[in-house]
Amino acid sequence: MKRILLPAGGAILATGLLAAGLAGTAQAAPDWATDPMAKNTAEAESVAQFWTKSNNEALKQATAYYWDEKQLPKLVSGGGYSPDGKAGAVLPTGEAKVTTPKVKNINLPKTIGKVFFVNNKGDYKWCSATSIHAKYRNLVATAGHCVYDVENNGHTLDKWVFVPGYYQGKTPWGIYVGKQAWTHYDFDVYEDYDRDYAFVTVYNGVHYNGDKTVTADEYKKFVGPKYIDIKEVSAEEGKAGHSKYGDDGPYYSETTVANNVETVNPPQLEFNGNDIDKYTDEDGYKDVKLIRFEVTKYDYDKAAPHSKKWNNGEQYPVLPFGGKWESISKETYEKLKAEKAAGKFLGELKTVQANGVDIEWYSVQYFVKKWIKSSTVSTTKWYLKTYHIELSKDAGRLGDNVGGQGFAWNQKTGQPVYIFGYPAAAHGDGNKPFTGVTPKWCYGKPSGKVYVSAAQKVEEHVGLKCSMTPGADGSPWLIKYNNAKRLGLVNGVTSLFGDQDANGRYDLSTSAYFDGETAAIYAKAANVWSGRIVGANGELYK
Repeated sequence: MKRILLPAGGAILATGLLAAGLAGTAQAAPDWATDPMAKNTAEAESVAQFWTKSNNEALKQATAYYWDEKQLPKLVSGGGYSPDGKAGAVLPTGEAKVTTPKVKNINLPKTIGKVFFVNNKGDYKWCSATSIHAKYRNLVATAGHCVYDVENNGHTLDKWVFVPGYYQGKTPWGIYVGKQAWTHYDFDVYEDYDRDYAFVTVYNGVHYNGDKTVTADEYKKFVGPKYIDIKEVSAEEGKAGHSKYGDDGPYYSETTVANNVETVNPPQLEFNGNDIDKYTDEDGYKDVKLIRFEVTKYDYDKAAPHSKKWNNGEQYPVLPFGGKWESISKETYEKLKAEKAAGKFLGELKTVQANGVDIEWYSVQYFVKKWIKSSTVSTTKWYLKTYHIELSKDAGRLGDNVGGQGFAWNQKTGQPVYIFGYPAAAHGDGNKPFTGVTPKWCYGKPSGKVYVSAAQKVEEHVGLKCSMTPGADGSPWLIKYNNAKRLGLVNGVTSLFGDQDANGRYDLSTSAYFDGETAAIYAKAANVWSGRIVGANGELYK
């Protein structure tokens, strides 16, 4: 092994926590790392609400996390394993012993599910995982790369939750928000896939009990997810409601004042400056101004009196043949040419040449005048404001609801093992036998050989012949699995996938070997309390 840690005392069962068995026995401190996730109940509630709003829409949008989807490697096998101490185990939650009867039909564990998170690109993703035994029945085991973002300097993945028994948007036992992540220092810092595992403590689960309309005062006092809904109503409903409830009621109005500008058609005759005051003093023409502005020649030709279309304005000055060309300098010509290209000059330009060289430059502009009347328009709209709180329900501890698998370390690699996960990706040849919707399983005896992958710094993975594809990342490897009780001992989690016969299809799943260092990290995580998120009345629990 890369590091040496020697826990003493042999097997440790669930009657005493693993930490008690490891305390004071190691020759050197284990290289564990821990990182916070949702640090408090407010953050945890926000995470849960993110995934559950709009009938769990974000959960439904999530797709499998294929961090290695472009790789279909053949993993090199090497020598055998050297455990760093005696074998040990912690039994599943509530179990006194583990038996493994032979069965034909496999019952899927109640403990398995999916972990959901948001990666550094903002994508909604999921991996496979399982509930595992802990003192406070609040622990999840999965792959390290399903907790730490290997593409973003090892930060924990955002908005991390575990949903046991997840199926197409359904959360039968609630949503469990991650509180604290535990893994090996070498994976946290160096992305060493020989340590590709993680244990995450989770808050009590959350069930949402729906929406409740409350008073403004109840809304103000409620601590938890809430929102205000405002919708427009008819003037009749708004006035009636306001008369009934007054200014403190849910009905209110808003009045907006907008400027209205319209073109006023003058009599069809020419005006001089002295006529303007006379014209605007006439009834019906108050607040009228005569405005001159530049237009294109096209719009100029549409104006009166040339076309007799007074709505298009009046040509200014009124000339029988349009605007007048003016001589300009070459510099002015170039400036106006640039402004015309930018749409800032609406006139026209021309040059006169001699022997193919420009010697004179001209411009012409066109103006129209319009009689513009300004006024204000007042509009009143009525609204109904309602206050809503989103009630939550404490779903209880994870282990109380679905149980928790046991944990084993320094085991012989030839023991029969089941892998339970949610494969989803296609094989390298394009064949896609799995959907990721329902869990699948593999069974066999891992080889005594180690598997090596230089790209992931792997020197000592355990390998099992298995056709699962990515999406099964983080799947628990269970030895001594009791089919009737659906419980066993977690002795690995799926890390990598290989194509050993090079036919374009995955045929190997690998896991980090769980040794004494893994046990020490598990012991740290298995003794940390999490607490609950919501109170008895659906409020945010403080």
